[in-house]
Amino acid sequence: MTRRIRVKIVGRGHFWRKAVLIEWEHQFPERQLIAEPNDFFLINEEWLTDLQRVAGACFSKVIIAPEIPSRLSWLRRMFNDGEKRLKR
Repeated sequence: MTRRIRVKIVGRGHFWRKAVLIEWEHQFPERQLIAEPNDFFLINEEWLTDLQRVAGACFSKVIIAPEIPSRLSWLRRMFNDGEKRLKR
């Protein structure tokens, strides 16, 4: 069975994130990305390299989400606190 991983596509803006999805669909019409809440996607693990290449061509990057949801919320809090400190 194929292992699935959660990823997030981060681009310069909405336009570039959308460009990644359009280019992915164009290059790999048989490989469906499964959308999840908060701009995450479920993908087959073996697609990661191809998705990273497509994202790079669209001024974007692919970030692998932590497997443990509590760790994900902890990381969000940590990054949000750091951004607040930088703005002061």
